[in-house]
Amino acid sequence: MAAVKTRHKTVKTARADVELPARTRPPNRRGSPEAIEKRRVARVFNDILGGRGASVHKLDGRTEKRRQRLLRELEAGKARGSRELKPLDILQRVQELMDLGEPLSSIRKVTKIRKNALPPEAIVGVVERLHRAYSFRPEVYRFVGIGEEVLREAGVLEGAKRGRPKPKA
Repeated sequence: MAAVKTRHKTVKTARADVELPARTRPPNRRGSPEAIEKRRVARVFNDILGGRGASVHKLDGRTEKRRQRLLRELEAGKARGSRELKPLDILQRVQELMDLGEPLSSIRKVTKIRKNALPPEAIVGVVERLHRAYSFRPEVYRFVGIGEEVLREAGVLEGAKRGRPKPKA
């Protein structure tokens, strides 16, 4: 028979005399906050002195696609296919385009401005409630056929007639 070797288990002990250096990682992969701020300031500085001022806004890819889609929808009068745009949809899209920096003249070129057949007195209350809820810009209402007279009555434009007696002419 062969001799059987017995194994002795070794006890592992922690080495107290050797310290491993602790690796500290920066809070992000781009470096320190100072370096990030330097890059941002350098970008703004180069934009200003390089000819591209603050007035020229270059949109990122997704925002530009969204701007184009909103203009297409206003031009066709349909939302993403076959659904007709309701007056509130038109207000929201025009407001969104203006927030993206689209000039009012280019929106006016593609949008068919609707005529309003209702008397102004009939929609003043609704426009007032709508403006309180959504805070649309006053120019936006003209795309659905709401004129200055209604906007003044509803308190959307300055010089609102609410609370003032009508002048006797």
